Amino acid sequence: MLRSAWFFLSVLSGTAAVAADWPQWQGPDRNAVSKEAGLLGEWPKDGPPLAWKVKGLGGGDSAPSVAGGKLFGMGARGGDEVVWCLAEKDGAEVWSARVGPAVPQRMPQSKEGPGCTPTIDGERLYALGMGGELVCLQVKDGKEVWRASLTKEFGGTVPTWSYRESPLVDGDKLICTPGGAEAALVALDKATGKTVWKSKVAGSRGPAYASPIVIDAAGQRQYVQLTQGTLIGVAAGDGKVLWKYDRPANRNGINCTTPLYHDGHVFASSAYGAGGGLVKLVPDGDGVKAEEVYFTKAMENHHGGLIVRDGCLYGAHGGNAGGRLVCIDFMTGKVLWEARSVEKGSVAFADGRLYYRTESGTVLLIEPNPKEYVERGRLTQPDRSRSPAWAHPVVANGKLYIRDQDVLLCYDVKAK
Repeated sequence: MLRSAWFFLSVLSGTAAVAADWPQWQGPDRNAVSKEAGLLGEWPKDGPPLAWKVKGLGGGDSAPSVAGGKLFGMGARGGDEVVWCLAEKDGAEVWSARVGPAVPQRMPQSKEGPGCTPTIDGERLYALGMGGELVCLQVKDGKEVWRASLTKEFGGTVPTWSYRESPLVDGDKLICTPGGAEAALVALDKATGKTVWKSKVAGSRGPAYASPIVIDAAGQRQYVQLTQGTLIGVAAGDGKVLWKYDRPANRNGINCTTPLYHDGHVFASSAYGAGGGLVKLVPDGDGVKAEEVYFTKAMENHHGGLIVRDGCLYGAHGGNAGGRLVCIDFMTGKVLWEARSVEKGSVAFADGRLYYRTESGTVLLIEPNPKEYVERGRLTQPDRSRSPAWAHPVVANGKLYIRDQDVLLCYDVKAK
């Protein structure tokens, strides 16, 4: 009864999360899996119908988050970095809020703008700018609640392609990765921004571009993150380093893919000659040991993410241009198949289908299959920009969202 009353009041106040929402980076559980059902299992020849299209987001690779009837993302507009809020029904702008000045980019690949997906937690939102400005805003109007600087307060150094992490909320804490010598990871009080703990990690080498996840494994609640130099697990309570695994981190520090947790195991991967490794987490006294199960050169995931379904791991293999879609056995690393005709891209999963967006912009609907590549539809985005399609696809409440820098497209993928 109390639970029902709380839900009713939450709905009235606009804070209730809908089961099919996508309230943060890689969806409700940070594994790129939507809780949506009743979607099209196969697309028409020309792809699903376009519901609406909006311009004016500002440049950036930030995929949207979806919560409570609104969409949230980041962009670079007129010399500033902003968080924007749109109406889910038609894309009309509700509000925008300045994070700080746009950060000059040393590398042409990231000149457009921010890559952070805002994290929605009830009535508040958390977002990170490219220069390390972390803000907490009110969901209803974008009013600032608090802010912190990952560089000034925690000694972080802006990485080559700038900060691109999406903050993690766990209970009362907000987790992010300044990458400082004394603060590789930090936990902040999500209500005030005050420091709860700082985690010093030997060999971290600074912040990379991945986002952390929270897991319960080997008797410990922990945060797992891929930094420039290593994959780490730290205790949720105090930031103590529980385990490290160096092999998935490439020598260049260009480590972008969010670690993946499944059934007591963590898989992490990077490109540029590195590869992917699976470790099993087991209790080790008061700590945790990461025992390597295998390491493979067949899955060098650049920044498109990974999906595990029915014992199979799906993701793009390859660094710069080109690459290919690969399916491997999650527990052994054995290559099950390779789709060499499908260039590298980013991936999400919803209602029995993979949504795969290639870097050239084509979106593929794929039926997971351990034996072969099975395509169930494709969508060629109209009026593509010249920038690589790096914003990941998002599926929420019967809609597929595709970000192309200044533009957001919403497609209806609900089965009729």
